[in-house]
Amino acid sequence: MEMEKVVVVVFALSVVLLLGLAQSFDFHEKELETEESLWNLYERWRSHHTVSRDLEEKNKRFNVFKENVKGIHEFNKKDEPYKLRLNKFADMTNHEFRATYAGSKVRHHTMFRGTSGATEGFMYENVSIPASIDWRTKGAVTPVKDQGQCGSCWAFSTVVGVEGINQIKTKKLTSLSEQQLVDCDTSVNEGCNGGLMDYAYDFIKSNGGLTTEANYPYTAQDGSCDKSKLISSLKVTIDGYQDVPANNENALMKAVANQPVSVAIEASGFGFQFYSEGVLTGYCGTELDHGVGVVGYGTALDGTKYWIVKNSWGDSWGEKGYIRMARGIKASHGICGIAMEPSYPLKTSKNPSEEEVSSLKDEL
Repeated sequence: MEMEKVVVVVFALSVVLLLGLAQSFDFHEKELETEESLWNLYERWRSHHTVSRDLEEKNKRFNVFKENVKGIHEFNKKDEPYKLRLNKFADMTNHEFRATYAGSKVRHHTMFRGTSGATEGFMYENVSIPASIDWRTKGAVTPVKDQGQCGSCWAFSTVVGVEGINQIKTKKLTSLSEQQLVDCDTSVNEGCNGGLMDYAYDFIKSNGGLTTEANYPYTAQDGSCDKSKLISSLKVTIDGYQDVPANNENALMKAVANQPVSVAIEASGFGFQFYSEGVLTGYCGTELDHGVGVVGYGTALDGTKYWIVKNSWGDSWGEKGYIRMARGIKASHGICGIAMEPSYPLKTSKNPSEEEVSSLKDEL
């Protein structure tokens, strides 16, 4: 009987180790010594990430990969509170990565937005805030998603906010549809070519809510709005949104203490491309190009304060799809501009019943 317990424990530990290996890809310094060993490393990386390339493309990509490997290796020699790692972006140039995964043009849309549709005021101005909070542990955050090669991060950022406030108000966590926003919210937002979370909140309020991800699944490409999927299945409504006072991390803390918040950041740097673990403290600018969700904040054992940020590049990136970003830096805009454009949805009304949803048929 004792032997059976030992076998079970060993098996469980093996599964944990295998799952850990599935999420990571490490290399040794010796693998960087020769062109041949680097090529073997590239082939090992391609096999790990199931990346297919023809011979001509492989030769080109190998040279990019080689430079990225060396950059990661040199960075990790430094005494920084965060580490980089080879991930699925390892044979992309930073320019290619930026165009594909950090090309939401948030800053562009903000500049041309004009008058905001946000409800005036800041409802959390006078609330007390805890030293830390993590909405994942409170059941208000769905599993990490993957936007793929589509500049739809604005939709994912918006959905983090709506999923969060819906769970807080109803005690039910429902995964909602980013694709509905990509396909249907097109009067100003541009699907895979970028958008702005505030516009998306306006759309959700004005168009009867968001349906579930299961009902309107994500395709990672632009499509036509499928209203047939909305007639009988609009699930979650909001009553508008508010902007957090800009360039004020204390105000952002107050908002995040009460619900997950949509933010825009600059995410196109080398450190972001290959972020693996720890608290990001390195330089990044304020050219807002990516939408994410802040789902908590805390303080590391060494005293470094951080934001808990949910990304939309899959759970193999970063800390299982998340990044911790330095909080309380000297610049008022926060690291990577995180405090420049925060917003959150408002929800006081109940979600419509099935009967009420059906009555919307003629309006959609």
